[in-house]
Amino acid sequence: MPKRVALFVLSFFFVAVGVGHFVEPDSFVAIMPDYLPLHVELVYLSGVFEVALGLAVLFQSVRQRAGYGIVALLIAVFPANLNMVLNPEPFLEQGMTMLALYGRLPFQFIFMAWAIWATRPDAKPVAPTP
Repeated sequence: MPKRVALFVLSFFFVAVGVGHFVEPDSFVAIMPDYLPLHVELVYLSGVFEVALGLAVLFQSVRQRAGYGIVALLIAVFPANLNMVLNPEPFLEQGMTMLALYGRLPFQFIFMAWAIWATRPDAKPVAPTP
């Protein structure tokens, strides 16, 4: 039961954040590193993937692949989280603390572990051999 709840919470979170990419794209564009091109387009693209993967984890036939997809997505967006730490001024002016900015970094790895655990198939019981 806890794994099922974790799966639904994971799904809800990714769908909600993904939708946020379309509702408030400027807040996501603001964290993009300067060296990446097409900021708005990448924000929308990552939003599409977040919504799609958030929904995909609900379907057993693609659940595990969706979990790996979430890990890949979190790796892909990690530079944006790192950019917030390396260039904190605009975020500090918005009231964020350095602790919150640094806290985002390890949280990405917690999300990765959560995605793998929640989407991994349960082990099938092994029948005892006579």
